[in-house]
Amino acid sequence: MSLHVYANIVTPFGTAANNRAETEGNITTLQKILWMGQPHSTVSAEAIRFALRQRLAELDESGTNRQWNEMSRTNSWQDPEFLGWNSETGKTYIDDDLLGYMRAEAAKVDGPGTARVRRAVLEVTRAVSLTPWTGDVTFNAASPGATPSASRGKNKYKNPVPYGSEVHATRYQFGISLTPGSLREKSRAAKAIEALCHLGSVAGNQGRFLFDFSPEAVVFRLTHDPAPRILYCFESNDYGKSVCVDQLLTRLDTGDIKPEELICGVSDRESALAQQLQNRGIEPVGVKAACNSLTNRMTQALEVEAGT
Repeated sequence: MSLHVYANIVTPFGTAANNRAETEGNITTLQKILWMGQPHSTVSAEAIRFALRQRLAELDESGTNRQWNEMSRTNSWQDPEFLGWNSETGKTYIDDDLLGYMRAEAAKVDGPGTARVRRAVLEVTRAVSLTPWTGDVTFNAASPGATPSASRGKNKYKNPVPYGSEVHATRYQFGISLTPGSLREKSRAAKAIEALCHLGSVAGNQGRFLFDFSPEAVVFRLTHDPAPRILYCFESNDYGKSVCVDQLLTRLDTGDIKPEELICGVSDRESALAQQLQNRGIEPVGVKAACNSLTNRMTQALEVEAGT
């Protein structure tokens, strides 16, 4: 049976805006979905993967295959045709190994279309706000001349440009699934977990707004169970001020999840969340310590499997 790593992460509380959503008139909107019957703001898995790829580039000596250039506002590639995957000894890159790739070519007159595809070994869920969006919109004004394309009238360079922003004061939670044995280089699994625990900003149009996407708390599960069973396990009963894991405890009670499979990290060991876990015999540690504990246990488990 394959070894799987699952994680569910909840961020600190903050104000989110401009999550690369559509602009309606002079209003910058948030992406939203209906979640449990109420509107919640959301951040796409693609945005999280983009931020994760930037962290991976810093952690691996060879860097990533795809690299974002802030000056040219486009991607550059080290192996755009993914030729390293044609042989077992070919040079491959950590982002392709973890996040997968697809390069499709349309059909030609004298032949069919082709596609180079590798499924992601590290799968990421969409991030969903922990609390419903109640419709907050703030008024803003760009300074005179700052956005010429949006200025109007004879004195357009002398007048500020008003605009509104949908804003959500909340936390976000998202999850991942990783099967280390499916990687070309299994050591990349530990780097993926480290990158995940050091995510900073995610999304944000033109970097105007900063939202801390690092884990405020994290639940890791190291198991041979092919089903995650811990995704979106965080809840809040006080408008996001604190978080709890009632769903997770229910699954522990039913035996669907074994306590020894879990490693929990919290930013405040005196919090209600930490107390809730301790009452069920799970001793939480700091977020970084949880990351280190998971990577150590995962590496040992992979070494044992390799030796059997």
